[in-house]
Amino acid sequence: MTASSKKFQKKKSNGGKPKFNKASNKQFKTKKDGAVKSEAVALQLEDDVPDFPRGGGSSLSKHERDEIRAEVDAEFEAEELASKKNKRKKSQKKIQAMPDDLGSLFGDGITGKLPRYANKITLKNISPGMKLWGVVAEVNEKDLVISLPGGLRGLVRAGDALDSVVSNKVENNEGDFLKNMFYPGQLVSCIVLQLDDDKKETGKRKIWLSLRLSLLHKGFTLDAVQEGMVLTGYVISIEDHGYMLHFGISSFTGFLRKDGHAESKDVEVRTGQFLQGVIKSIDKTRKVVNLSSGPDTVSKSVTKDLKGISIDLLIPGMLINALVRSTLENGIMLSFLTYFTGTVDMYHLQNKFPNKNWKDDYNQNKKVNARILFIDPSTRAVGLTLNPHLVHNKAPPSHVNIGDIFDQSKVVRVDRGFGLLLEIPSKPVSTPAYVNVSDVAEEEVRKLEKKFKEGTQVRVRILGFRHLEGLATGILKASAFEGPVFTHSDVKPGMVVKAKVIALDSFGAIVQFPGGVKALCPTRHMSEFEIAKPGKKFKVGAELVFRVLGCKSKRITVTYKKTLVKSKLGIISSYAEATEGLVTHGWITKIEKHGFFVRFFNGVQGFAPRSELGLGPGDDPNSMYHVGQVVKCRVTGSSPASRHINLSLQMRPVRISEDDMVKLGSIVSGIVEGLTPSAVVINVNSKAHLKGMISNEHLADHHERAALLKSILKPGYKFDQLLVLDIEGNNIVLSAKFSLISSAEQLPSDISQIRPNTVVHGYVCNLIETGCFIRFLGRLTGFSPRSKAMDDHKADLSGAFYIGQSVRCNIVDVNSETARITLSLKQSCCSSTDAMFIQEYFILEEKIARLQSPGSDGSELKWIEGFNIGSVIEAKIGEAKDIGVVVSFNKYNDVLGFITHSQLGGLSLETGSVVQAAVLDVDKAERLVDLSLKPEFVEKSQEGSSKSQTHKKKRKREASKALELHQTVNAVVEIVKEHYLVIAIPEYNHAIGYASIADYNTQKLPQKQFVNGQRVIGTVMALPSPETSGRLLLLLNSIGEVTETSSSKRAKKKSSYNVGSLVPAEVTEIMPLELRLKFGIGFCGRVHITEVNDNNVLEKPFGNFKVGQTITARIVGKPNQKGHLWDLSIKSAMLADIGEIGVKTTPEEFDFSTGQLVTGYVYKVDSEWAWLTISRHVKARLFILDSGCEPNELQQFRERFKVGKPVSGHILNVNKDKKLLRIVRHPLGALSTRNVGDEDKRKGESDNNISDESVTAYIHEGDILGGRISKILTGIGGLVVQIGPNNYGRVHFTELKDAWESDPLSGYHEGQFVKCKVLEVSHSTKGTIHIDLSLRLSLDGMIPKNPLELASDVDSTSKRAEKVEDLFPNMAVLGYVKNVIPKGCFIMLSRKVDAKVLLSNLSNGYVNDPKKEFPIGKLVSGRVLAVEPLSQRVEVTLKNSDTNGTSKSEINDFSRLHVGDIVSGRIRRVESYGLFITLDHTNMVGLCHFSELSDDHIENIQTNYAAGEKVKAKILKLDEERHRISLGMKNSYFTDDIDFQITEQEESDEDIEETGVADDDADDEARSILLTDSTGMDIEYRSGVSNVLAEAESRASIPPLDVTLDDIEHSDMENFISQNQENNEATAIDEKCKRRAKKKAKEEREREIRAAEERQLEKDVPRTTDEFEKLVRSSPNSSFVWIKYMAFMLNSADIEKARAIAERALRTINIREETEKLNIWVAYFNLENQHGNPPEEAVQKVFQRALQYCDPKKVHFALLGMYERTEQHKLAEELLDKMRKKFKHSCKVWLRRVQVLLTQQQDGVQPVVNRALLCLPRHKHVKFISQAAILEFKSGVPDRGRSMFEGVLREYPKRTDLWSIYLDQEIRLGDEDVIRALFERAISLSLPPKKMKFLFKKYLDYEKSRGDEERIESVKRKAMDYVESTLT
Repeated sequence: MTASSKKFQKKKSNGGKPKFNKASNKQFKTKKDGAVKSEAVALQLEDDVPDFPRGGGSSLSKHERDEIRAEVDAEFEAEELASKKNKRKKSQKKIQAMPDDLGSLFGDGITGKLPRYANKITLKNISPGMKLWGVVAEVNEKDLVISLPGGLRGLVRAGDALDSVVSNKVENNEGDFLKNMFYPGQLVSCIVLQLDDDKKETGKRKIWLSLRLSLLHKGFTLDAVQEGMVLTGYVISIEDHGYMLHFGISSFTGFLRKDGHAESKDVEVRTGQFLQGVIKSIDKTRKVVNLSSGPDTVSKSVTKDLKGISIDLLIPGMLINALVRSTLENGIMLSFLTYFTGTVDMYHLQNKFPNKNWKDDYNQNKKVNARILFIDPSTRAVGLTLNPHLVHNKAPPSHVNIGDIFDQSKVVRVDRGFGLLLEIPSKPVSTPAYVNVSDVAEEEVRKLEKKFKEGTQVRVRILGFRHLEGLATGILKASAFEGPVFTHSDVKPGMVVKAKVIALDSFGAIVQFPGGVKALCPTRHMSEFEIAKPGKKFKVGAELVFRVLGCKSKRITVTYKKTLVKSKLGIISSYAEATEGLVTHGWITKIEKHGFFVRFFNGVQGFAPRSELGLGPGDDPNSMYHVGQVVKCRVTGSSPASRHINLSLQMRPVRISEDDMVKLGSIVSGIVEGLTPSAVVINVNSKAHLKGMISNEHLADHHERAALLKSILKPGYKFDQLLVLDIEGNNIVLSAKFSLISSAEQLPSDISQIRPNTVVHGYVCNLIETGCFIRFLGRLTGFSPRSKAMDDHKADLSGAFYIGQSVRCNIVDVNSETARITLSLKQSCCSSTDAMFIQEYFILEEKIARLQSPGSDGSELKWIEGFNIGSVIEAKIGEAKDIGVVVSFNKYNDVLGFITHSQLGGLSLETGSVVQAAVLDVDKAERLVDLSLKPEFVEKSQEGSSKSQTHKKKRKREASKALELHQTVNAVVEIVKEHYLVIAIPEYNHAIGYASIADYNTQKLPQKQFVNGQRVIGTVMALPSPETSGRLLLLLNSIGEVTETSSSKRAKKKSSYNVGSLVPAEVTEIMPLELRLKFGIGFCGRVHITEVNDNNVLEKPFGNFKVGQTITARIVGKPNQKGHLWDLSIKSAMLADIGEIGVKTTPEEFDFSTGQLVTGYVYKVDSEWAWLTISRHVKARLFILDSGCEPNELQQFRERFKVGKPVSGHILNVNKDKKLLRIVRHPLGALSTRNVGDEDKRKGESDNNISDESVTAYIHEGDILGGRISKILTGIGGLVVQIGPNNYGRVHFTELKDAWESDPLSGYHEGQFVKCKVLEVSHSTKGTIHIDLSLRLSLDGMIPKNPLELASDVDSTSKRAEKVEDLFPNMAVLGYVKNVIPKGCFIMLSRKVDAKVLLSNLSNGYVNDPKKEFPIGKLVSGRVLAVEPLSQRVEVTLKNSDTNGTSKSEINDFSRLHVGDIVSGRIRRVESYGLFITLDHTNMVGLCHFSELSDDHIENIQTNYAAGEKVKAKILKLDEERHRISLGMKNSYFTDDIDFQITEQEESDEDIEETGVADDDADDEARSILLTDSTGMDIEYRSGVSNVLAEAESRASIPPLDVTLDDIEHSDMENFISQNQENNEATAIDEKCKRRAKKKAKEEREREIRAAEERQLEKDVPRTTDEFEKLVRSSPNSSFVWIKYMAFMLNSADIEKARAIAERALRTINIREETEKLNIWVAYFNLENQHGNPPEEAVQKVFQRALQYCDPKKVHFALLGMYERTEQHKLAEELLDKMRKKFKHSCKVWLRRVQVLLTQQQDGVQPVVNRALLCLPRHKHVKFISQAAILEFKSGVPDRGRSMFEGVLREYPKRTDLWSIYLDQEIRLGDEDVIRALFERAISLSLPPKKMKFLFKKYLDYEKSRGDEERIESVKRKAMDYVESTLT
């Protein structure tokens, strides 16, 4: 490229910045000051421009373009001026015209003459900050490609697509973030961020854009937007009725209603998506604009004229009304919005095909609609568009594709020196296209207007497409129509193409295809071998043949390697194409020691391991191969998902891995490859590409069938199942025998796998005179001597067997030393036990029929579907034969039927007659059907036909029976076939079955002869199914009998054995749980392990028996279903009993009872259960945790219970259906030390069929059990221990160990076995069972076997206080911290006893952070302060004893004090109601009430007394139980001789008082204003100090120690309900407390006041501003300190200072301390309510501020409480109405409304209740109704309260907490009749015992309070009646 022309270098730039001029189409010239550097002119970036630029405009050099444009400009100027001047004058004129040349922008501020050219955006004049309208062209994973005006393309990074406020809400984890937000063809407004030079190609620049609305809408304000304006916003949230929009600015937001948004059915609106809408209204108060949307609404909304509108408010895409101001050379100028002008270039006119007279369409002042195309804020230049599609807010459609060729394109306009405008005849509408002058012809065209005329037709090829203008770019060059490649989409991997070398570089050669597409040939691919100087081989301009390697991201790479270019092998261009076995070429990219990587086309890569390279042991891959070498390789495996390809350079596999190798005895499939005279060659389907061979004899078990199958087999036939018999190298010996395949898992391949006295399948491999050899898998062979081969010793061995015959053999002996196996083939002991032999016959028959059928798909066999076994078919009588009648079928001409004479049923048939016949048998291969005309076969299949009544009843009875497997039946022979019998079973509705005549071992022996009608006995072996070809298969009992010969007849014994017969038997096998015997001829039996000894106590019952031993046994059971084994018994009692044995040996009755002792033998053990056999039919199971209680025993569970071991146990439950018992090792009554009466009672109540769920009924308190830790709970939860299969108990934290340890959980882990004791078994109201356990070894029964273990772990502190009565004051205790709260903590003293520790009693010193210093689970020690047995409450102190040597008893010894004593002490705290005085030499504090201070009236107590002052007092009253001391200080209490000395300390205190400290009365008054919250309770302070009087009054009705340390907002009744729901026992305790509440209310109030005041006096109150400043600096988050400071200022009448302190407190207190901040806000409310001006507005301002920082609900309640206290009822009512709307789901709000109505005695309670039930959630209804009813009882109409309770009890009748509340309210009213009636209803309910106990106890307590002994006895009787009715 050349530098810019010198004649333009002298022009000075405006600020050094390139500007748009009035634009000719001349090349843009840069203008710089000073020296000019040689720079590359940036090329215009167009849509779909390839990364390797194709031919056309970009093929000309800079110098060539400059020359062309210079000549064109010269001619243009010459014609325009019409003067013939010399070249220098023309040049001067040209220079003068340059300011109007194309390339600089002009705005609306121009003066003088109008510009010649319209504004156009180019790469040279585009600048950052410019706003553009564009179309989304591509949506990629990380960026967007935007088509801009002028054919430019910009990029938007994912981070610049959305503003951060929206992108944070959009889920972009999956990578489809942009695809969900944007789509191709979407119109967007964007702003230029920056311009970068493209490093990949010189002369290109990248335009980086942003779609952020914060940049586009910069300068927008709520005042600037007006109704009717179109705005684009992000969807930030999707609401029920519309979408919330964000416009990138914070000054306002938008809302678009769904009914106003024409949402597309196909496009789902997502968060972050752009939506356009028209402003319908503006809410300036809420700063929200309401919009509506719709295609027509948005597209037709024109921007209105705005006064003073700035260019910042112009947005690309804005629709405006404009007036034509003038026409320009290449467009028009418009004026719009009063102040602005803009231009439209020729590509954006209304007519898509403007001809040379286009200016006639735009007269001056013509009105047009236009949209803003771009805005340049720096030059104020605006581009507009009149394109019809864009004006309607739609992107122009594209009807052409790049590369399309159009032959009849019409020339619309010729632009001299620039190009041609064409009309492309695309479908459905024509498309405009522009052809640049450089793309018109191969040679240079000087004058376009002479070569091309308007209206002529040309042939054009589409080069690109401008999406925004809807304009295609084309080419007319002849070279563009030649060759296979024109665009990148035409390039395919593997394509062989010619290309021209156009450039050479160090990285390779740039080549160009004939179509202009460029590609790179890397250096390594320029030759087969690496070349040092590629320039010598490649010459620029040379045309060579290349092959495309890859085409990704428009970057094409090619190769010149001759091997790859000329390769005829298939290619791999994707991982899916790498099929196994494919041979292809590739090139090496990397060589490593263990192999090398091979690259294929399109970047696909594979790996060839060293073992597949053909290298020797010591060869180095680098010495044999080099990088870049082309190799021929074979694909051995591929995984497209993981992008892995395994390769081999060996064309045939040499070695086969173990995984690919077939294994001996495995089942494989294969396809017939060829046939030999003696075998069939099979291609085995495996990765190893192996071949196998099937000998002729191994094609089938039946010899004749195997020969027939061989004769019809053809290559290509597939065997689905073949057994690998032997492996000889790469050759595999296979077998298709059904018998071997079916028993493949049982076939032995090694002598160690053979067990004597078992029967296995095999085949004859050799015959000799002395016997035959039988082979199994591999080379494993056994020998059967002649004497053991046949039952008839004289028979010929060669005539009985043949080589390859399938046989069943009995293992007689195995000699491991000599590796000899002796077998027996006698039919008497090797007969079949299943129907596999005949099943294979029918399977082969179907295979042969399919092979014989002409159709390969087996369609010829569809005729079989019409001949189902037993079905009736219509047949035509044909020719009569000697043995039967031939029949034919109308539907099946090629199928023949045959009816034997025995099947005619006595009918005489005429030829040609039609009969209904039943199908008995179908020969599929011969296409022959055997039929029967017997009525029993024909009539049973004819439904609805008339039958005789006798037959009908008989058949109905028989049909009710169903055949079962292994059932022995009597049958009748119907047809005798060559190999099998067709038989009928009369007893089962004449079911048709099939039985084989021969067996495996008797195939060649003479078979027993059968005749039609003969009765036989058989066993059902297979029911009809697809595997049996729909046939019922039986096994004849005679199959095991030897064919009768003269010798065998004499030897045969009578074989009719019955149950109860005594038989001699021989032991054939000894198994762990049974003896195998044989007796008679061919009979086998077994002796179950429980049938050896009478009492099942022998350790080894089979120890005295040996194989071969003859014993006498009695038959106790017929053959079972599995192996035709008779059950025998050798029990002494059984053998001696000669009575009616048949009765006794019938199936035993299942007669077992719970608790019965049984004994059985272990037959299976797993990790959880031991399974026992009690008898032949009864099993039992023993759970691991029931087998013992010692952990070491449980750990060795499997070792203790070996198979065959006798185990005794007691029956826990019985399952009669499964005949299964569950047993435990210990007697049911001996688990714990319970009394005998209870045990007998439980035994009597136990059922014989107890479910597994009721096992916990046998777990009682005191039981010692074995357990297993199931879960270790976090914190102080303890352990969950499994004690049964589905039963779990919990070990409390204090029951883990005897000693108090800091970490009692140490040493325990999940799965650990433990010994535990049951402490308590309780049943919850929900029916669940809770079991409390203990692991403490000191408990009774927990002593381990080794006593030393206990001694080290148990000490005197190991005892636990199981109840509150075990504790007493000053008792030393240990415990674990259970919970920590700001006012103290709770500690666990035992499983049931917890204690409270107040904050002041946690430590002698100051506790800064209780939660940190007393973490949950910490072991602490302390002493008991107070115990209240009635309320079950304990208070403990953790303080250490006094350090002055005084004992605790002396310090707190009330016995040393007496009423009337005169004592001395110091004032601890001064309060308005009295003085708290600490008595000298004690820790006791007494209270001197205000009335006891002086005989005279005292106006202000604070002015007369100060903390620390020494005083004397008289003891007026002592309450030892509550540790209360009442004192008096009146002068009349003291005698004259008592004198008190005032110390110097007192004098100093008096000096302090004289300094003028603020009046404490005023302080208290101010504090009372500030410190009261909405609920009437005191505000909780961080330091734990609170206003004691209000707290004591609010809790006066609560028993001692029931006050939680936290202040809560729940009412007492809410606590009562929650406690009842959690535990019914808590309800009973609360009832006790309620009875004492009224009596002790006054005492409890005093005690609470004292305790709280003691805590408050621990710190002195500051008295000056400096002291307060120090205090707030030390405790900046304490609201108590700040409020005291505010009160101090109020006392000084400094209201503003108090407000400033409040504001300062709100700023200072940590934002996390919400409660502390709320306290300040409440104090602020009170302050403004007293001193605000006016108070109402001041309070509201503070209230609105508080809502922004605190929980709104709490703030509302606080304000409501203030209004109610100050009796501002109107404001309170208004606020309560707002709260009901705002917090309609809050139960408290509705209850407050009910309370207000009742308190003010207003009507309307019921409507409020009804409305509340509609608003409140369902789960809050009970709580609301119950508390509303309580309010009615207390303040309203009791009848309404009763109605509410009755209504809720109808729905929840079993809620005892509701009954208790109801009863309490009635008791409070005192109507005895109503109360007793309600009690009677309650105790008549059917509730669990726990709940009924509570109700009876409450009833009894009530009657006791009334004192009526008769009624007390009545209640007791009713309780006893209930107990008795429950137990019966």
